[in-house]
Amino acid sequence: MEIGLLGLLIIIALATYFKKSFESDTIDYGKKITELEKSVASKEEIINQIQKSEGLLNAKMTSFEQLKTEKTQIEERLKLVELDKNNLRNENTKLKEEEENRNETLRKSIESTNTLQDSLRTEIARVNDERVKKEQERLENMKLKWGEHERDIENHIRIICNNHVIEYIGQEDFPHPRNKPDNSIEIMDQLIVFDAKSPANDDLSNFPKYIKLQTENLKKYAKHDNVKKDLFLVIPSNTLSVINQFTYNIGNYNVYIITKDALEPIILSLKKIEEYEFADKLSPEERDNVCRIIGKFAHTTKRRIQIDQFFAEEFLDTLQKAKQLPTDILESVIQFENAEKLNPPMEKRKKQILTKDLKEKSEEIQKEIELRDIPEITTQIKFKEDNNA
Repeated sequence: MEIGLLGLLIIIALATYFKKSFESDTIDYGKKITELEKSVASKEEIINQIQKSEGLLNAKMTSFEQLKTEKTQIEERLKLVELDKNNLRNENTKLKEEEENRNETLRKSIESTNTLQDSLRTEIARVNDERVKKEQERLENMKLKWGEHERDIENHIRIICNNHVIEYIGQEDFPHPRNKPDNSIEIMDQLIVFDAKSPANDDLSNFPKYIKLQTENLKKYAKHDNVKKDLFLVIPSNTLSVINQFTYNIGNYNVYIITKDALEPIILSLKKIEEYEFADKLSPEERDNVCRIIGKFAHTTKRRIQIDQFFAEEFLDTLQKAKQLPTDILESVIQFENAEKLNPPMEKRKKQILTKDLKEKSEEIQKEIELRDIPEITTQIKFKEDNNA
């Protein structure tokens, strides 16, 4: 369009120029015409050049418009890129903040873990110190108890003798010189020896051997005629776990290993001998009945102990095998075990356990078995023979 305007201005200028030439020069029209023709030819050449330039300019304008369009598109894409850049910058900033927060949280967690570990180490050390202290206190109390064992046994036997009118013979009053036991009592002109023994230190591994040696040393008391050939060694109750033999048959005498708790029932059982002071006046049949009852009682007692020991070993073996169960089942078993509770009948002081009640209870259980149609169980249990029975 600008080229067209330029051409029109040129034509108007030429027309004005021609007009002026015609007005000023009226003489040599031929020359003027020639010049004009030359001028027109020149102007046409210029116009042609201008037209060519106009084509080039139009082409350039077209190219310029394309470039402008591409520029616009590039600017749009640039805006999008800039927007993406801003979004990425914001996201990066957010990620950095989150990373810093995570690092801070991790740092605090590590500090908390370190603090917890320090506290745990301190607590473990404290618990270990307490455990060591308690163990030391236990050992000290145990040693103290062992140190007072002889005096404690002496006092206990004295109290039993006072309560049941039995003559107590102290060490200084023992009638035989040189070797004197810690304690003895006299029943029917016989001296019954109760010698207190305790470990020398907290190492109990040698205590059974020490007890065995002491049983052999008791012959210095048993050799006297008025000393009963059943002698007793009284040991602390907290040493029972290492003792595996409680009866020794040493030729001419027997030795029994007992604890303080067994003193009273044993002494009372020995006192029962007085009731048979006039046993020589009993008829042979009465003597046989007495011996039969005592023998039956002794056999039944030993047999019950034997059976209890057998089942104790079986139960312990079963409990040991239970550890082989799958973990989840074993945990469930432990939960059920903890939920269980056995409440055997409570024994009350001065309340006699009547044989009649025991028989009635046994008959009641037998009837319950019959009502429930529970079959009798037969077993093939074999017990080890007891040579000392």
